[in-house]
Amino acid sequence: MAQNLDSTATQRLRQYLDRLSTHLKDRRKRESFAIYAFGVLGESERKSVEPIAAQACCDPQRTKNMHDKLLHFVGVAEWSDAALRREAARYMCGALAENEDVTTWVVDDTGFLKQGSHSVGVQRQYMGSAGKVTNCQIGVSLEIATATQHAPIDFELYLPQSWTSDPERREQVRIPDDVQFQTKVGLALTMIERAVQAQIPGEIILADSAYGESNEFRQTVRRLGFDYAVGIRRGTKVCRIGARDRLGVPMTVGELARTIPRRKRRKLSWREGSKATLSGRFSFCRVKPTCDDGVPLDEREPIWLVVEWLLDESQSPKFYFSTLPRRMSHRQIVRTIKERWRTERMYEDLKGELGLDHFEGRSFRGWHHHVSVVLCCYAFVVAERARSFPPSAVSKSPHHSFPLAA
Repeated sequence: MAQNLDSTATQRLRQYLDRLSTHLKDRRKRESFAIYAFGVLGESERKSVEPIAAQACCDPQRTKNMHDKLLHFVGVAEWSDAALRREAARYMCGALAENEDVTTWVVDDTGFLKQGSHSVGVQRQYMGSAGKVTNCQIGVSLEIATATQHAPIDFELYLPQSWTSDPERREQVRIPDDVQFQTKVGLALTMIERAVQAQIPGEIILADSAYGESNEFRQTVRRLGFDYAVGIRRGTKVCRIGARDRLGVPMTVGELARTIPRRKRRKLSWREGSKATLSGRFSFCRVKPTCDDGVPLDEREPIWLVVEWLLDESQSPKFYFSTLPRRMSHRQIVRTIKERWRTERMYEDLKGELGLDHFEGRSFRGWHHHVSVVLCCYAFVVAERARSFPPSAVSKSPHHSFPLAA
């Protein structure tokens, strides 16, 4: 991308990197950061230390020194991932706010395929993009979204207990002593709380059932002042709210769905697809979740249960919980729920164009440092994209997506 920028955009990029570099303590780190960032934004197919070093040096004899310098910067040097990510997020939010509000945060996770067993956090585990259990690392991400843009502002590596409870493995990949086992839900909440402290704008949090199923996740999000629209599983138990706010008997959402008559399945659309308007049939009812957390049922907040009926009626419907206000139309609620659709495209851009999964080291610090530089680069890309394609232009595209090189 860096080669395709005009002089004005190149100047913005240099000013942006200078702004980020204020969080790096010495000249060597600032130089290494700029070189690594230009490598991530460059045209090389691989965005790991060796090709970035080769790209940065015209003299092959100096490549080894550059390689060692970048390897130290990414894998060994001490600098704050949180500070750079926070600065990048604020820069991107400022650029997006010129055209539209940042209203939504999205929690998701993605896999990083690996060979062997020595890369930090790797094990055989389910990888959503592969649709199967495979040897990989899992990164949990927090993203921000506007009506037309979508980008990550934070990432955490999921460390299985097979790593956090093994002193030898911890030492080999230099996992800090204060890093202990956290579930993916716990990692997500840590990032959400960090973004709240950084005063990143947002009102609604979206997540799939891996997070929405957690009562802790839902309650923490509400305590922090957000609405949510999250996936849940068919076995989640609720009490339906009937006439005069009377509560029905506890039942799973799957059982409740079978009591909804066909006439209550309303066809709603949420966006324009490449060939046709995307739409489906949905049902809405007010419920209270039942949870073993000591909170009496009558003190629980009433929320929406949204049922999405699939065309193949032999398949189970999809289920969502939402605290979105009752003044919102059902169509607005569905469109909000469906804003998560851009996440997979975002991961594809991050991996295919900016090398999110190209890090070849094994250390905990190295993984997070590499991801931090990629996030900083993507924040700049999204800001440039917003400048080049404001919402009025985006609305003319059926995909609402654009090439990475703005």
